[in-house]
Amino acid sequence: MKQFWTPSRDFIGYGSEPPHPAWPGNARVAVQIVINYEEGSEYNNLDGDGRTELGLAEAPGGRVPAGQRDMAFESMYEYGSRVGIWRLLQILQEHSVTATIFGCALALERNPRVAEAITKAGLDVCCHGYRWEEQFKLSADEEQERMGMAIESIVRTTGTRPLGWYCRYGASENTRRLLVQEGGFLYDSDAYNDELPYWVEVEDKPHLIVPYTMDANDGKFAAPGGFSTPFDFENYLTATFDRLYAEGGKAPKLMSIGLHPRITGRPARAHAFASFLAHVLKHDKVWICRREQVASHWRSVHPYQK
Repeated sequence: MKQFWTPSRDFIGYGSEPPHPAWPGNARVAVQIVINYEEGSEYNNLDGDGRTELGLAEAPGGRVPAGQRDMAFESMYEYGSRVGIWRLLQILQEHSVTATIFGCALALERNPRVAEAITKAGLDVCCHGYRWEEQFKLSADEEQERMGMAIESIVRTTGTRPLGWYCRYGASENTRRLLVQEGGFLYDSDAYNDELPYWVEVEDKPHLIVPYTMDANDGKFAAPGGFSTPFDFENYLTATFDRLYAEGGKAPKLMSIGLHPRITGRPARAHAFASFLAHVLKHDKVWICRREQVASHWRSVHPYQK
């Protein structure tokens, strides 16, 4: 008879009785906006990668022969750092709301003005790796080395060490252990399995997870069958918020939103995002927050219990 693995994955979570998060202001929904700042850290021939990054942009890649620079794709990424990030930061300022930057360290190194603007705006940087690369393709030693490089770099560009971690797409089997061993992180966001933070044990030590999202995420503009128009995105965000707000009278939740400067930084999508923010701000029981605030609040209100 076939032997099945002993469950190490958690299919149960909080179940039908999630803890009350007691968000500040008795908010029904904590809204957490993430801007993924990756431009300048993606795969590129100039960095010795032997290829150009061909994902998560305006057009499908693969037209240019392997080994050659794809100048069109490079410029699509450059749009995010030259134009898109500034538009998104302006929208946040106009609506007096905050956000978290999922920042690749090398991307911030290559655009000091963006790093300075992020710091000036009071946004927190959750480390998105040294480069926009897949952690699960690295050995444990390579991943540990990159983690140290990323922390040092972000301290240098922003003046503050990152308190959170988020990999490109997914963690490796070593990532969480390395984060706990490093010791300076409040949380990681390498999970998509809940609408509230939760604790795990890693090498007998408590570690907090603040889940992220792939559904309320503009990456679906570049995914087959995903968003087509800016209104698709706006309507999806609005429906998500309205449902959570309705449920939040009894069971408040966390709503994560994922943006990319080269995608939502485009005028039409930015306009839709601004319209969504205007809708959210019509409601009084909302906490628009940074990710480090979510982690700090949860650690205070729901400390780890073995």
